[in-house]
Amino acid sequence: MSVKKTEYKPRFPKLKPRHVQLIASGDLRLSANQVCWPAQEQMEQALKAAIEAEGWRVVRAHPYKPDQKHGFIASQREGIEVFKNIDPDAPLIVAEAVWQYSHHVLAGLTTHRGPILTVANWSGQWPGLVGMLNLNGSLTKAGVEYSTLWSEDFKDDYFRSKLRQWLKTGKCTHKTDHVIPFAEAKFTGPAVKLGRALAAQLRTEKAIMGVFDEGCMGMFNAIIPDALLNSAGVFKERLSQSALYYETTQVSDAEARAVRQWMEERGMKFHTGPNDATDLTDEQILWQCKMYIAAMRIADDFGCDCIGIQYQQGLKDLLPASDLVEGTLNDSVRPPVKSRDGKRELYPGQPLPHFNEVDECAGLDGLMTYRIHKALGQPVENTLHDLRWGDWDRSGTTKEYVWVFEISGGAPPSHFIGGWAGAEGFRQPPMYFPKGGSTLRGISKPGEIVWSRIYVDKRGLNMDIGRGCVVELPREETERRWQSTTWQWPIMHAVTYGVSRDQMMAKHKSNHIQAVYATDAKAADQCLIAKAAMADALGIRVNLCGTRKDGKPWA
Repeated sequence: MSVKKTEYKPRFPKLKPRHVQLIASGDLRLSANQVCWPAQEQMEQALKAAIEAEGWRVVRAHPYKPDQKHGFIASQREGIEVFKNIDPDAPLIVAEAVWQYSHHVLAGLTTHRGPILTVANWSGQWPGLVGMLNLNGSLTKAGVEYSTLWSEDFKDDYFRSKLRQWLKTGKCTHKTDHVIPFAEAKFTGPAVKLGRALAAQLRTEKAIMGVFDEGCMGMFNAIIPDALLNSAGVFKERLSQSALYYETTQVSDAEARAVRQWMEERGMKFHTGPNDATDLTDEQILWQCKMYIAAMRIADDFGCDCIGIQYQQGLKDLLPASDLVEGTLNDSVRPPVKSRDGKRELYPGQPLPHFNEVDECAGLDGLMTYRIHKALGQPVENTLHDLRWGDWDRSGTTKEYVWVFEISGGAPPSHFIGGWAGAEGFRQPPMYFPKGGSTLRGISKPGEIVWSRIYVDKRGLNMDIGRGCVVELPREETERRWQSTTWQWPIMHAVTYGVSRDQMMAKHKSNHIQAVYATDAKAADQCLIAKAAMADALGIRVNLCGTRKDGKPWA
């Protein structure tokens, strides 16, 4: 019996000329998709008007779902099914006004042959900019070519000219002349020697990164392949959130209450209420304090040098959010934790560097930052933030463009005005966290910072790094920014030296950005140089972004 040879030939619809397909990736959580849908719908209408003004038609590649009350792609499987009905050779726009899970659409985008454009609305209301930057970082890691755009109302000349360019050629580009390779700066001196020495030490002695389940919220860009991470001297200890849950249940109420008492004695204020579904409750805080102790003990069990908790999926159905835990871990001034037998204090007098949302790129960055700053006698507390939004200061305090760096729940109190006395705890939004939990909110203090981001592309590991400062704005302006974003979360009013809004958006390959303070501008420059030298010595391609505080270029 002979078997006929057959060839699989997929049948895709063919899009008409001067038509463009549009998709929208969404959250995995139905509640978030429903709440955020009106903003997405408004954004799509404005984007559609801009495209039609250029003589093109928009074809939405998947419908609004009346039973679910939103029109997002809400799972990886749904995304794969949607792409079966997309012309693979026609232009495609991914429009984002909300936080989205990149893996919902990544599978289809990896095989799409036509031009791809990612677009976000310039709004702080929902994390659309954050979602788009995550997708951009994921596409960059996957080696998928794409263009990207952003706009407040899709009517400005910059957006329209770039949109026209993309519709005509399949590509649109932005100036990134604020970036130079590390080698061009020709750094010399003690900071360079320190960075190289710390790199050699890390590669020789090695470090362990504790990972409580990979792949938070579809962040493909946040996973470093083992071979790349190992080449920098860092190795993953794959831990389970189920183990963290179990260990949390083993911590006594007395130990947990002692953690909260320590925080409140130093001035932290928890805003509690009686309704577990909508308020922050004492019980939620108790469980978070137990999780803090549990995380420290598991890290000690495995000898971890840093840890990351997946944070949103999995644990959210069992425990309150881990924000209070995460911000506290990242501070050297924190409640002491003893070993199970009570004989040892764990990680005494130092932070246990934690990378929020188990973003391994932030984990490697945070570990390097901790070691650099410790060696230089500089503040060691560092954290990732969402590159959430930005706006001109309406109070007139500064003429600089001020970014809203805003991590989704907890930053180290040493970053806040007033430290622990400036820290507040509010319930996490119910649409994200049904079990609640306290955030660790504060306003970041004014001062000099180094910002950075490690990311993966088809060549390997890369680092963008630059200088900036945190400015103090009047409370009214801070409140405006909080109310324009997520008011329960900690905020940093950041100015990036020599990097404009559009330059940052054009170059940044992540939804996250790392931030650390230094005592003054000169010290911050030395920290940057040492960290860049360390990264370079570890085989990471380093891009120096922007300028020094005085506007002088790094070269």
